[in-house]
Amino acid sequence: MFKVKVWDGFVRSFHWLLVLSIAALYFSAEEGMIELHFVVGFFTLALISTRIIWGLIGSKTARISALLHSPKSVLASFSGKKINDVGHSAPGSYMVLLFFILIIAQLVSGLMSSDGILTDGPLAQYVSSDTIDLANWLHHINFDILFYAIILHVVAIIAYKIKGKPLVKAMITGNKALATKSSEPETKSPWVAWVIFLVLLVLLMSTWGSEHLSYLLS
Repeated sequence: MFKVKVWDGFVRSFHWLLVLSIAALYFSAEEGMIELHFVVGFFTLALISTRIIWGLIGSKTARISALLHSPKSVLASFSGKKINDVGHSAPGSYMVLLFFILIIAQLVSGLMSSDGILTDGPLAQYVSSDTIDLANWLHHINFDILFYAIILHVVAIIAYKIKGKPLVKAMITGNKALATKSSEPETKSPWVAWVIFLVLLVLLMSTWGSEHLSYLLS
């Protein structure tokens, strides 16, 4: 077996920062800390936007194209056939794509949500009242779906751990034991991703997030 670097620094950091962000979004919503909720939401928007961009220009294992597997590949994985997956397995790729869709839906709906009194998302002023109502509904129901998807993800991680595949360890170290070693590196230096993230974060916080951030820092 060969120890291969399959996850670059940004992909690994993205994973754990996303975990913390979702937890912070849930906590701030439950506690009515709306200013914090918006700030963390903009942070998460910068994070997921960078991940999508990195999925187009980044490491081989970070590419969106690397997540596209046929249903046949998924069935082969479930059938117990030994597959030398470099990045995500076929079922794991489907789960990642599902998370992308759910998180983007959560963020976009939040941008268009409004409580009708004091708090409006930055895009609420540009859409109709029917769209706002739809966004409010989607923002609540979508989080429930996201919550169940997270539970399924955790169950899958435990199942893979029992099968001798330490997914959490790989997402911490970036390394994975593979039967063969590719002649080309699987990862790129993540500095470009971090520059993109910081630019997006500064842009969001200095525009949509400035008032919320000022309130938190005052």
